[in-house]
Formats: sequence, structure tokens, C-alpha cells
Amino acid sequence: MENDTEVTDFILLGLSDAPELQVPFFIMFVLIYLITLIGNLGMIMLILLDSHLHTPMYFFLSNLSLVDFGYSSAVTPKVMAELLRGDKVISYNACAAQMFFFTVFATAESYLLASMAYDRYAAVCKPLHYTTTMTASVCVCLAIGSYACGILNASVNVGDTFSLSFCRSNVVHHFFCDVPAVMVLSCSDKHIGELVLIYISSFHVFFALMVIFVSYLFIFISILKMQSSQGHQKALSTCASHLTAVSIFYGTVIFMYLQPSSSHSMDTDKIASVFYTMVIPMLNPVVYSLRNKEVKTAFKKIVEKAKLSLGLTL
Repeated sequence: MENDTEVTDFILLGLSDAPELQVPFFIMFVLIYLITLIGNLGMIMLILLDSHLHTPMYFFLSNLSLVDFGYSSAVTPKVMAELLRGDKVISYNACAAQMFFFTVFATAESYLLASMAYDRYAAVCKPLHYTTTMTASVCVCLAIGSYACGILNASVNVGDTFSLSFCRSNVVHHFFCDVPAVMVLSCSDKHIGELVLIYISSFHVFFALMVIFVSYLFIFISILKMQSSQGHQKALSTCASHLTAVSIFYGTVIFMYLQPSSSHSMDTDKIASVFYTMVIPMLNPVVYSLRNKEVKTAFKKIVEKAKLSLGLTL
């Protein structure tokens, strides 16, 4: 009897049922997604093209931009299609795929933020040993490790969620296939699944947060010991940008995932989810890079070269 009623697709309720909000939401998300694409892909291209930006800091920034582009693309195009066509149905396999890729990139972002904190620690606290500490092989290993942790976390969470039976409601009270929103629909015993989700997510979140916390503890101690006010300003500027993004990202992740499903309010979760699926990937290039003098200089060089080549062509 359970096989007869097994769910084959899901219905995503979206952000709002109000017809008058569909067009404004669509326009807003199109603008957000375009800015996200231009900002993150532009940042990757800028770092690749300018040899002055081939440093560990910008290597991690380019990977962060790639991850932001990835997990925004896993969610936003489907949301825009739902708003444009009114088609809220997503197949069982497509739901699992969306959940997998989103979790991979979101987890990788968490570890990349930790890697960036460690990079800043090495730059501020051990400037004389920075080149020997943050070698190319170390940076590549940290980046690969971030993606590997993402794939591992996604495999466990998606496998755990879709090993449950879905034989009752197929209506997801969310605008994408997020783990808590899908898990709550299961007609199986969810207790073990919820514990796995909480423990695995807690490990990934708090391990990365611990690396960030310890790195910044040493950074602030070093800043207090600095005699130069210029050194103070430079170090604090770097820390402020990173800590702002860390606070927004980890705040929403902890709010969303580290609580039992019975405590979830789907409407509140939707608002929080908009921040970390769409707004944070859009803001990260600004928060991390566009305030940076080296990035601005590189951007001006690229624009001048483009103007020059355009002038020669004409």
C-alpha cells in the first residue's frame, strides 16, 4: 500500500501565494541573480587575468566566487521559473539533485571562509613566514578539502533524507528543496534522520567556526601589539569585511539547521533562506573585493585595455 502512494514529485509552495507579488518577486530575483553572475564570474575572470592577484588571498576569493555562483545557481533559476510560469512541480530526482548541489556549495563556502581566516592569520601574525606557510600546494589542498567536505556532507544529508519514505503530502513549504523542509514530509520515523542532520551539520559548522575563532583571536592579539596606526587600520579593515560575511552566513545556517524540525517556522525559514541562497552570494564580491585597492586597480587596467583594443579595432 505504501508503494501505491509513493511520492514521485514535489510541489514547491514558493515564497508567497499572492498573485500580485509574483511579478515584483520575479523582477527582484532576476536583478539579484544577474548581479550575482556578473559580480562572481567577473571576479574570477579578473583574478585569472591579472598576475598581481595570483596570491593565496585572491585564490580563495576566486574559489569563494565560484562557490557563490554555484549555490545561487542551484536555487535561483528554478525559483524564477516558478514565478514566471507558475510551475511549482519538481521531480523527485531533480529535488534530490538540487538539495545535493546546494549542500555541496554551501558546505564548501563554510570551509573556504575558514581557510580565508587562516590565510589572514598567517598574513597578520606571521608575515615573515607567510610565503612559506601559504604555499601553492597548501592553498590547493585547502580548496580541494573544502569541496571534498561539501561532497561528503551532501552525500550524507541527501542520502539520509531520501532514504525516508514519502507517501503522504508532497507539498514542500519552501521555495527550494532544503533538507528540513523535505524531511518534515516523510511518513517514516524521522528521529534518527534529524539527529544525523543536526550532528553532521553541527560538526561542519562548529569545526569551521572554531578555525575562524582561533585565527581571529590570534589576529586581534597581534593587532593590539602593533605600534603603527596604519597597520591597525589595514588589519581591522580586512577583518571587518570577513567577519561581516561570516556573521551573516553562519547566523542563518545555525538558525536554519541546528534545531529540530518541530521548532521550524517555514515562513521565517523562507526569509532566512533568501539571505543565504541569493543575497549573500550577491554581496560577497562587494564585501570581500570591490573595496580592495588591488582589485580596483586590476579592474581599471582591464577596462583601459578593453578601451584601447576597442579603439584600435574601430
